[in-house]
Amino acid sequence: MTRNLLQHKKSILVLGTALTVFSLGNAALAQEKKQEPVQLKEILVTAGRTPIEEGKTGRAVTVITGKQLEQNQVRYVADALRMVPGFAVSRQGTKGGMTNIRVRGAEANHLLVMVDGVEMNAASGDAYDFGALQAEDIDRIEILRGPQSAFWGSNALAGVVNIITKGGKRDGFKISGTTEAGSQNSWLGGVLLQGGAENYDMALAASYRRTKGFNISNIGDEKDGDENLTLNGKVNIDLSETAKLDATLRYVKNRTDLDNMTSLNPLDSIGLEGKTNELLGSVGLTWTALDDALTQKLRFTGSDRKYEYIAPDYPAENKGSRYTASYQATYAFDTPSFADARHKITGGIEWQQERFRQVATENDLSNPWMDPTQFEHHKRSMYSFVGEYNGEFADQFFVNLGLRHDVNKDFDDATTFSLSGAWAIPDTNARLHSSVGTGVTNPTFYEQFGFSAGFVGNPDLKPEKSLGWDIGLEYAFFDGLLVTDVTYFKQNLREEISTIYTGWSPTGVENLDGKSKRHGVELAATLNLFYGFTAGGAYTYTSSRNPDGTEAVRRPRHSGSVNVAYTFYEDRARLFGEAVFNGEMKDTGLRTLDKYTVVNIGGSYKFTDKLEGYARIENLFDKKYQEVYGYNTPGRGAFAGLKASF
Repeated sequence: MTRNLLQHKKSILVLGTALTVFSLGNAALAQEKKQEPVQLKEILVTAGRTPIEEGKTGRAVTVITGKQLEQNQVRYVADALRMVPGFAVSRQGTKGGMTNIRVRGAEANHLLVMVDGVEMNAASGDAYDFGALQAEDIDRIEILRGPQSAFWGSNALAGVVNIITKGGKRDGFKISGTTEAGSQNSWLGGVLLQGGAENYDMALAASYRRTKGFNISNIGDEKDGDENLTLNGKVNIDLSETAKLDATLRYVKNRTDLDNMTSLNPLDSIGLEGKTNELLGSVGLTWTALDDALTQKLRFTGSDRKYEYIAPDYPAENKGSRYTASYQATYAFDTPSFADARHKITGGIEWQQERFRQVATENDLSNPWMDPTQFEHHKRSMYSFVGEYNGEFADQFFVNLGLRHDVNKDFDDATTFSLSGAWAIPDTNARLHSSVGTGVTNPTFYEQFGFSAGFVGNPDLKPEKSLGWDIGLEYAFFDGLLVTDVTYFKQNLREEISTIYTGWSPTGVENLDGKSKRHGVELAATLNLFYGFTAGGAYTYTSSRNPDGTEAVRRPRHSGSVNVAYTFYEDRARLFGEAVFNGEMKDTGLRTLDKYTVVNIGGSYKFTDKLEGYARIENLFDKKYQEVYGYNTPGRGAFAGLKASF
């Protein structure tokens, strides 16, 4: 025990002294000039209802660029999020398998996920499954931690992950492609077409990845693989000097082999599959007036998702859809005589409708314990009113206030708020940032109407509610070569919806009394030296307790990562290495999963400006570990590929 404790402390010490990080966020920024570091300011589109410059928000924000994803050869978004402070990833077996993410100790269904502004969370209300979310066509990922419901509604109780895919290019066309092969009979192929003219641009992307995988359980010897096809398109059109039209369309088809984790007979796993088909789209109109002081936006989004559980004895299927319409107007004005201030005031209204249906099978209809009403077409809708204020004072104080009221038909209405502020302290390299807000998550369709024999829904459930706050200090050393950030957070959950077990099967759900309490510390740092060397690291301490005082599952107390990269030979060659540490954590059934550290290395070389080769080794030391009890994880794997553009 003493030896294990000493090893655990050494692991934490290594992560802490390695400047604690987020490698993918800023650590891999290449330098255009070797004599001085390049400082880039991102425009954040997710930090509120209106875009804001990075550094002018008080919220805990991380940005991962598409260039960083490409340089670190990230194939799934979930693997990029492992490097983000406060994030805990749980994947069931092979890549592509069910993958849930918990932020700052919250539940997995408290994280809102969007792609190009379209909500990806299933209409059923379940936690978003990151398993099928590839990283091939991504321009950047914006990540907000803490309650964001005042801006983005239900499911944003603990945070937001907004993915912006690659757009087109004006006055010309470009084609780029990627191909890769590697361990477990894996293959990846991707192509991206970007182009446009003076008044429009467009992008079309396609990515296909398959792997035969490995046996995710300790029973039998069959391989459990995954197959994923993702198609994405977007277009922007200038209707006039003051009006712009944009549209997006995305299709995902995913098939994953499953294992019967409750049976000791290997034959019970043969033929088990999970199939998902998703179709998402949006169309938006933006127009300005009053010399661009007034900006108005009208937007429609829609999503349709079908999931099939293929099993010889007990198949299952469900379908869900979500449609949203929104309008908002923003008025910007300055008051030079008062604190040299700039202001933006935004007001908007949203309408949303969700539909869900479970498809009854012959087994369902013949089961005497099954409630037939759960197979009806269920529909619910809501209206929301949103307001926001952004203020900049004396080029050093930045304030953001958001307020939202949701009018729900089937359960209680909800009012949420968000307040954040940042202070760029004069004559220093320090920035103080803080935020406080409330969040809500509506009951899922399963929780309202049930989903299996013996599980009875509860139509009287209330939305889950949360109050959270954080405060942090960002400081830049050595003229920005080293940037550090320390943030303390606390967030409590009330009216938590929990399954109530009686007898042999779950019988229903109800809102619990008391609070689920979460708090912790996030440390992050990036180091950007001359001569192409970069490094970074992150460490998170999280305490997450249920209302009865027990420790929440799949949320490690200690987690972190370190990263180093070196670019050389006139920026044509690059080597990188990264390590992800996950401390021991509880899982269902009072089980404890061991801590683990996984190391990945890789490199790339540009043969010409148009052709680049790359290779990587995942899980270099072939570490055996589990992120979900009973599910094995991939061993050592080697991959190599080519990237080309024309």
